[in-house]
Amino acid sequence: MLLHAPIGVLIIDARGQIVWANDALANQFGYRIDALVGAPLGMLLPDRFREGHIHHLRGYAEAPASRMMGSGRDLTGLHSCGREFPVEIALSAVGGGLSPLFMAIVSDISGRKRAEEALQRTNAQLEEFTYVASHDLRSPLRGIADLITWIREDLGEDRLSDDVRHNFERVALRISRAEQMIDDLLVYARAGTRDPIVNRVDPIALVADCIALADVPAGFTVETDIIGHPIECPRAPLATSLRNLIANAVKHHGHDKGRIRISLREIGRFWVFHVEDDGKGIAKGSEERIFKLFHRASPETEGDGVGLAFTRRMINAHGGMITVAPQGTLGGACFEVYWPRIQLKEESDG
Repeated sequence: MLLHAPIGVLIIDARGQIVWANDALANQFGYRIDALVGAPLGMLLPDRFREGHIHHLRGYAEAPASRMMGSGRDLTGLHSCGREFPVEIALSAVGGGLSPLFMAIVSDISGRKRAEEALQRTNAQLEEFTYVASHDLRSPLRGIADLITWIREDLGEDRLSDDVRHNFERVALRISRAEQMIDDLLVYARAGTRDPIVNRVDPIALVADCIALADVPAGFTVETDIIGHPIECPRAPLATSLRNLIANAVKHHGHDKGRIRISLREIGRFWVFHVEDDGKGIAKGSEERIFKLFHRASPETEGDGVGLAFTRRMINAHGGMITVAPQGTLGGACFEVYWPRIQLKEESDG
């Protein structure tokens, strides 16, 4: 069954000799199976890893347990042509006694590494562009604002009609909004970077702090149903995301009074938060569009439409996911945030 499995598998003995290999493993490294059997596993690794590999294998043989090899560091395989490629290797013991055997599942992660590098380049380019745009746009905006002020002073406040005064105020408001959009773009660009500061986070205390800092109006009641154990994770981005969702529930509710419910359950390796309200909800078909940069629910909506795009970008950067249902159990919008309790290797490597 393993012979034709789509993932590379080999079995080695305690000396590091290859006892068995499947087709996928042979193809990954560019060998025939009969050329692998009986050869040292070190032939599949670059020279710089071979000595360390012997040391790790001896330690593993003394205390075998299923684990990832190379966790926390880059590990590469060596193709028969001399080309190196990134791999992950999962080890597990398959036999004991005087002649123990170990199974290694080898994954070629070249595609994932390329995608990660492309994403890092994109994030860096976005941040660079945003900083340049901020510098180039801020100066002319301030110039326009100064000109408007001087024209208004030259005309004299007592000579301005209500319509002219109203138009001046509209220009000032639009300049202010443009400046705010620049600031929000900078924040959005930075949101694609993982926060390196890890804290021990208690979910009950976290949600209580988010509610307090969100400044929920007196007409709203906030219910909580939190079931989860403390975890180690970056606290600031998670707290910011939840506060944004609570603030959105108020801003887009449609009434001065309402209910907001925040619940948490542990599902697999995730904390899963639900933030829902009893407001007007989200128009059907807009579930994905609301996360786009500069999208606003309506022209009357306050803000520039960066909030949810920023929130999704920040959650995704930390290995999580956010979705929305047009209507939850309370009848309004229901946001679902998956936040990792356990970081996968590819998320922690950076």
